[in-house]
Amino acid sequence: MIIAPKQRIRFIVNPIAGHAGKEEFPAFVDRYLDHDRFDFEICFTERPLHATELAKEALIEQVDVVVAVGGDGTINEVARCLINTTTTFGIIPSGSGNGLARHLNIPLNFEGALDIINQGHKVKIDTVNINKEVFVSIAGVGFDALVAKHFAKDPNRGFFTYFKIVAARYPNYKPKKYTLILDDNETVETEALFISLANSNQFGYNTTIAPDASLNDGMIDVCIVQKPFIFEMPLIINLLFLKMIHKSKYVNIHKAKKVVLIREKNRVINLDGEPIKLQKDLVAEVNPLSLLVIIPKDNEDFNPTEVILQTLSKTHQLIRSEIKKFIK
Repeated sequence: MIIAPKQRIRFIVNPIAGHAGKEEFPAFVDRYLDHDRFDFEICFTERPLHATELAKEALIEQVDVVVAVGGDGTINEVARCLINTTTTFGIIPSGSGNGLARHLNIPLNFEGALDIINQGHKVKIDTVNINKEVFVSIAGVGFDALVAKHFAKDPNRGFFTYFKIVAARYPNYKPKKYTLILDDNETVETEALFISLANSNQFGYNTTIAPDASLNDGMIDVCIVQKPFIFEMPLIINLLFLKMIHKSKYVNIHKAKKVVLIREKNRVINLDGEPIKLQKDLVAEVNPLSLLVIIPKDNEDFNPTEVILQTLSKTHQLIRSEIKKFIK
């Protein structure tokens, strides 16, 4: 009987991503990781971009699997180092919105996510180069980026913090003018509340901005969102949760392999949930099937109607929970 050698796995944990509780993570690894298959190490980040340093170090040391334990920002910091390599990327979602993990149907608890790592089912997904940076899930300009900027400065995390920022900033926000050039042959002039360049389908919290986005189609979903009247916002929010935002008259979605986005001013952009300053003009281009990721084996085998109902129920429960915390 031939015994396969153990794989080396490095968990890179962002202790301040999302909510507290990361100090319990090593105990979950001890209990639920398949120790017959893996030799593991756990590294906690200590500063911004430390996750990238630890991922580069893992590549040099020829670690087989590198796992990001955090939110979409942590995922970005780790994944960018593994693009176009043979190293496998894993996700243990523990951030605020967990947009990419939700798109991939990765469980939002340590036990369930570690079970997915044990199964080891791998697929290749697209990533997107934008100027000299990379995103795995979503990049955006406009109101979306403004919210990301203020969220990053807020000491509190969670859905209600997002809600609070949106409610405070939305009424006075003026849409900005943009020029988009799609695949070098189609020009779109627009004035928008925000524009999302979507590789995955959502921001997080199951708010789906690009319902038809696929991580392996070689395309960016370019979501142009006009500003609705404030009294229409409850309907717009429900469409986001129902994965039907593309049905709104305020939303137009184009698909392209390459997007040039020309702005009037060099404002901050949202890069996988994190605010960042790049050049004024942005060029985004798909890097097809460039990241090897562990995902659930049966993530396509589900009832869409049931998932929508479960999503709405869980989201409404979350909103009520967060509001109760706020008014105590």
